[in-house]
Amino acid sequence: METNFRNARIVRADEVVTGSVQMKDGAIAAVDTGASQVGEDLEGDYLIPGLVELHTDHLEGHYRPRPGVYWNPLAALQAHDVQIAGSGITTVFDAVRIGSDPEMPGMGDHVQVLVDAIEAGVADGRLRADHLIHLRCELPAHDVVDDFERFCAQPLVKLASVMDHTPGQRQYQTVSKYRQYYQERLRFTDAEMDAFIAEREAERQLYSDKHRKAILKRGSEVGIAFASHDDATMEHVAESVADGVSIAEFPTTMVAAEQSHQAGLAVLMGAPNVVRGGSHSGNIAAVDLAKEGCLDVLSSDYVPGALVLAAFQLPALAGISLPAAIRMVTSTPARAAHLHDRGEIAAGKRADLVRVRLHGDMPVVRGVWRQGLRVS
Repeated sequence: METNFRNARIVRADEVVTGSVQMKDGAIAAVDTGASQVGEDLEGDYLIPGLVELHTDHLEGHYRPRPGVYWNPLAALQAHDVQIAGSGITTVFDAVRIGSDPEMPGMGDHVQVLVDAIEAGVADGRLRADHLIHLRCELPAHDVVDDFERFCAQPLVKLASVMDHTPGQRQYQTVSKYRQYYQERLRFTDAEMDAFIAEREAERQLYSDKHRKAILKRGSEVGIAFASHDDATMEHVAESVADGVSIAEFPTTMVAAEQSHQAGLAVLMGAPNVVRGGSHSGNIAAVDLAKEGCLDVLSSDYVPGALVLAAFQLPALAGISLPAAIRMVTSTPARAAHLHDRGEIAAGKRADLVRVRLHGDMPVVRGVWRQGLRVS
């Protein structure tokens, strides 16, 4: 099967060119500059690679739309997939949390339901985007290693992150910030919150370090890419480097981001951080990292449409080129996740493409193709 586009502003690795693209048998066959009379006229719209999303919690929101309410998992997956593909994302790592969660009892059972749904959706061809699985490993949880062993060797599991959300650590560097966030959310009295914090700290002391070692060892055996999560200090970064981590997710300080980038880790921040103008939890701003040259990857996190929006906003906000911004949502996340067949408009790469038109400064996705087939 062959498809041709012409009169497109093609965003390549280092430049934007006007020209045409030929797709054949699911791959890009040729990219040519200049005028052409062959193929669909894109009317001067941008043509960018399909977006690669490494970390989205969006599926869980469809599966549990309200506390205590669980949706049909395949219906939740399909609703999630429609929004993902419609946002220009052609490769998505659906993040699922493993390890017991005091906010969500029976977490292991829910993870199994979601993983089964993703595998079924991929197997029967009902999904628009290419769905893979990202295991979010909460290290202080007593059962996280057992859960990791259950899922890590499954074919769709390609990425895992090691996390520690203990109060006073990483994302919540001060106990007061943790208390402020969770006490209202969990509706605890002061005494109940004190007990909750003490329990979390005890779990960290007992489990966190040994679980990290076990998960990283097992993951390396099955070939999973790893991300660190919420690194805050130079010591955190040194640990990640020593562990062979390839992605630094959401570093919470400028020094951690700079050190991670210099060490060759792909520094990942949330696209909503760019769109909103800062972190919702009071940590560093993604735009500041981009200005300093140490932002490598954007993730939609909890708003799928934020990814393409942030990529087109960053040039004006951070003084970088459009190709540099587009790399943050295409080729760089693809390489960091060991996916070397996509993320660039170049001959031989997968024909994952997105047509985008700007209305003012707002990008509108007008068409999405995965392996040459239109999916949105």
